[in-house]
Amino acid sequence: MKLPDFENVQGPVLMLNMLKFKDRAHYFDVYLPAFQKVTEQLGIAGVKPRLVSNVVANILAPENETWDAILLVEYPSAQAFKTIAESEVYQELANPHRLDATAELHLYMTTPFEL
Repeated sequence: MKLPDFENVQGPVLMLNMLKFKDRAHYFDVYLPAFQKVTEQLGIAGVKPRLVSNVVANILAPENETWDAILLVEYPSAQAFKTIAESEVYQELANPHRLDATAELHLYMTTPFEL
């Protein structure tokens, strides 16, 4: 996977994962532990989930747009996310499990701001 450069993105990023599962248990029991091993092997600290939540109702979205869960993950930087996603170790250890576990995934990179 080749991602764009995130040169203008400073500080930590929050990745919003919109998830539709093929196999929920596989995602949480196999993919997430494999992902953790990837971050350890790459020496990237500070990747942590901030929110894991089931989607229970579709309020302001097209009727046919449904999601099973959302996951908000903090990364220390956009470059840390890019390093993980583009790494061979991620492609070998974790990505096959993500593909087995998810029917659909939308992924958004966000940055926090003060209100």
